[in-house]
Amino acid sequence: MFLPTTLEEMKKSGWESLDIILVTGDAYIDSPHIGVAVIGHVLAGAGYRVGIIAQPDAKSGEDITRLGEPRLFWGITAGSVDSMVANYTALKKRRHSDDFTPGGENTRRPDRATIAYANLIRRHFKNTKPLVLGGIEASLRRIAHYDYWDNAVRRSLLFDSKADILVYGMGEKAVLEIARRLEQEENVQDIRGICYRAKEPKEGHILLPSYESVKENKSKFTEMFQLFYANNDPLTARGLCQQQDSRYLIQNPPAYNPSEKELDAIYDLPFERDVHPHYKKQGEVRALDTIKFSITTHRGCYGECNFCSITVHQGKTITSRSAAGILREAKALTQVAGFKGYITDVGGPTANMYGIECDKKLSKGTCKNKRCLYPECKQLKVDHSRQRVLLRALRGVPGIKKVFIASGIRYDMVLRDTVCGAAYLEDVVEHHVSGQLKIAPEHTEEAVLKRMGKPDKKYLQLFKKDFDALNKKIGKKQFLTYYLMAAHPGCDARAMDKLRVFTAQELRITPEQVQIFTPLPSTYSTLMYYTGKDPFTGEDLFVERDMKGKEYQKAMVVTGSRWRRVSIKPHKTRQRRMSS
Repeated sequence: MFLPTTLEEMKKSGWESLDIILVTGDAYIDSPHIGVAVIGHVLAGAGYRVGIIAQPDAKSGEDITRLGEPRLFWGITAGSVDSMVANYTALKKRRHSDDFTPGGENTRRPDRATIAYANLIRRHFKNTKPLVLGGIEASLRRIAHYDYWDNAVRRSLLFDSKADILVYGMGEKAVLEIARRLEQEENVQDIRGICYRAKEPKEGHILLPSYESVKENKSKFTEMFQLFYANNDPLTARGLCQQQDSRYLIQNPPAYNPSEKELDAIYDLPFERDVHPHYKKQGEVRALDTIKFSITTHRGCYGECNFCSITVHQGKTITSRSAAGILREAKALTQVAGFKGYITDVGGPTANMYGIECDKKLSKGTCKNKRCLYPECKQLKVDHSRQRVLLRALRGVPGIKKVFIASGIRYDMVLRDTVCGAAYLEDVVEHHVSGQLKIAPEHTEEAVLKRMGKPDKKYLQLFKKDFDALNKKIGKKQFLTYYLMAAHPGCDARAMDKLRVFTAQELRITPEQVQIFTPLPSTYSTLMYYTGKDPFTGEDLFVERDMKGKEYQKAMVVTGSRWRRVSIKPHKTRQRRMSS
């Protein structure tokens, strides 16, 4: 069931007005993989009248006014990607394409879309209902944060947008509670998973260094970030306060993770798995190709790669769906128009974390000063049995020819699984690889991997050996696709040259999937980029800030050339430093 996006659709539903209007920077794709669609259906399932305005023209009132004014609140999201990441490359060049826009041309999503949409609403609706921010842009920018595109520390998005409430994380529980309390005219300020502004700090919350102090002092910024990051687990987190100008940002503790039953209920909602007709007629939305016939099995990631935003948005705890719920979705997919028998992906942020979690963490919360995978923790019992059972059941669903794993796996987890890691890998190689299997070593040099929070390259070597041996045994020609990164803090040209040699000699490839590090708000790697220090040791780090230098690091690997001979030359000062 599509949610209405035009006045005509509202009238067909017999609605004169809406309770909630959601505004998004993406085209309206009605899919369980799209946050605004999930929030919309969760609210609609609770009985609220919900409409969606997708990619409104920020320069006129034609789009934003077409559904009128909501009775309870406006929900605003930049979309599935931070709008600055969507609009600019790691080299700060404007992107020409946008997979979430009809026709694929990057012309519809404004920079800092959350702020732009909040201003748009207030321009055309004076003294309107509360503005509630959500989505990944809001999650990552909820406190004072370093912004790569401004090269400056910015205030919370809540302050810059002048909105009323910011929902962080996945948001379903918080948004439902906001709707209920606004309808009952009750106070919303103690809801978990939200931020709001206040005149005074909140008693019992941790007082962070102020915006002004972290803006001027990198040590204070590091102190603030460490406290922020340590208070992201629903079972252990305390609330946070931060003075920004004359007022305070109040961040309540995170919302509790959904139960298996609650997660199943979300994915059982009546999604159309298509682009809304109002936007479909404007052109193809390429993002649909990836998600239309894929299945999400779980949320969260305890990999905690320092450059990744998933931990801050989805959390460190794996919340898995039931096998029965996933099978219901698979059977439903076989009835969707255009289905040809292929499930394009079964997974989550990391596919093989499904059904694997630490019992201690589930009951007491995440450990302080310890991570699940790097450095390795013995408390986490890695056992892929539950995922093997699920994959076997999916292969047996009538109408399904193949089930692929496209979202990537943690190969170090496969090797750590002494129960059935080998059997799981054999299942994957025999049944679930579409020619290539994605893995993300990111680098091979110990000093760089340490700063990334990634495992040693020995795991990569062992995994490749096992993968190749299984393909030979089964009689298949399948390959590994390696995602690698250039210009991460702590990575210089010598480290990239060693990576080049390793990929040529050990992997026997010239990599194509090499990305330049992008400093995303509220990640540890961005903290390193901004401060030039390792926040865990206090050591000074080499940080490549020059655009040509970043491009140079990438070119070294993708061209397979030695660093002194690559066509993109470093500046003379950098060349002298690296030659010494």
